[in-house]
Amino acid sequence: MNFPYPEEAPLMPREAELSRETRETAVAVKLNLDGGGIARLDYPIGFMAHLLDTFARHGLFDLDIRASGDLEVDQHHLVEDTGIALGRCFAQALGNKRGIRRSGSCLFPMDETLARAAVDLSGRAFLVFNAGLSGTPLISAPARSPHAAGMAAFQTDTVEDFWQAFVNAGGMALHLDILRGRSDHHKIEALFKAAARSLRDACAIDPRQGDRVPSTKGVLV
Repeated sequence: MNFPYPEEAPLMPREAELSRETRETAVAVKLNLDGGGIARLDYPIGFMAHLLDTFARHGLFDLDIRASGDLEVDQHHLVEDTGIALGRCFAQALGNKRGIRRSGSCLFPMDETLARAAVDLSGRAFLVFNAGLSGTPLISAPARSPHAAGMAAFQTDTVEDFWQAFVNAGGMALHLDILRGRSDHHKIEALFKAAARSLRDACAIDPRQGDRVPSTKGVLV
């Protein structure tokens, strides 16, 4: 006997927009979960702008971010606040999470580096971050931004700060691991690609779910 799947719920626009301003930073984010991977960035940290562009491209998220901050003090404030704003946008765009796949994972190779990401949009924030980074800053050109000037050293320790802020604001469990690798550049970029593809799968609509929340509890909060 063939049992029909639950009726597929109509796909509503899954978008979010917010601005976050503090004495240290100003971050404005627009997100479309069902986009084409287009990133529009006005971001003063060159390597971080590259990572956000990579995240959008591999997740097929449309992403618009405008940001400025007290870079004369440290990069931590701006990178962390970007993670907070982006995480909140994911939570807002996902809404009650009806019909989504909920979890996703990815192994992503980048030359000598192999990254692994696994995510559960459970509503419970937890980060496992094992990247084996050296802690040595990466020298990069500035982003194409009116706020940027000269060469800049990217503080690699802020990568974990970004993901911690992201999962806390987004309400998800995220495991990020480097299984092997040499270059910090490759390790960080591969993690962003793996995370993006994992989130892309987790956010995807599952036609077999219909309008149900993928949890025995009936809610994901």
